[in-house]
Amino acid sequence: MDSNPYAPQGLARFRHRAKHLVLSRLAHYNALYGFRWERVSIRDQRTRWGSCSSTGTLSFNWRIAVIPAELADYVIVHELCHLKHLDHSSDFWAMVERAIPHHRACRRALRQIDRLIASRV
Repeated sequence: MDSNPYAPQGLARFRHRAKHLVLSRLAHYNALYGFRWERVSIRDQRTRWGSCSSTGTLSFNWRIAVIPAELADYVIVHELCHLKHLDHSSDFWAMVERAIPHHRACRRALRQIDRLIASRV
């Protein structure tokens, strides 16, 4: 039996956990915003934690399931706010700040995690 958590079977578990987390937290934070999205997908993104398409598809990196909850919440809120503002304007950041007042600290922490991951790959 393969004990590597990143083997296909292990990755499927992380994807499932990520999907459950994302859907749950989207519902929680969307009570504040009231947005609509078309679809939510969990992907193996190498350079992004999440993305939002102009057609309303929210995509998240499966690794969101293994980072601290407050950072996962920040990523989820960040992409949720892109449903209204597909940019990083001051209006976008004000919207993020409504739910995540400490979003700047979260961004810094995610950058540190990115550097750790990059140094190990």
